[in-house]
Amino acid sequence: MDFKSFIGIDIELVFQWINTLILFLIMKKLLFKPVSGFMQKRRDEIANSFKEAEEAEVRANEMRKEYELKIEKAKAEAREIVQDASHKAQGKADEIVKDAREEANRLMDKAQIEIAREKQKVLNELKDEISNMAVLAASKVISKDIDKNDHEKLIHDFIQEVGEAQWQN
Repeated sequence: MDFKSFIGIDIELVFQWINTLILFLIMKKLLFKPVSGFMQKRRDEIANSFKEAEEAEVRANEMRKEYELKIEKAKAEAREIVQDASHKAQGKADEIVKDAREEANRLMDKAQIEIAREKQKVLNELKDEISNMAVLAASKVISKDIDKNDHEKLIHDFIQEVGEAQWQN
């Protein structure tokens, strides 16, 4: 083997280098640039997807916080409505009890007035009955006719004496 041919530059070697260089430039122009452009485009799309996902996550967190605030507000309103209804119900119950007491007192007063009226009626009937009995007793005792004025005077005096004696006890 010849050392010179091993290290030496041969014309074929130069053509191979030129062919490789031309092939590299053609591939760079036709293959590498489109593939690199495609890869860069894909990288940009992925980066945009991550960015959009992060923005969506931020928006979702903001919406979640907003909904949580709305839910808390709704719960507070519900508690307020329940408390208001409870207060209204208690007020209505108090009003019903008050009306019932007033009605009961009015009925008691009316009943007492009616009792007093009936008592007076019975007393008047009793006085009339006693006076009739007194006239009968007096006419039998006296056995004579008394004129009308004397008769009324005797009845009146008798009622006064008997009425005062009985009702003072």
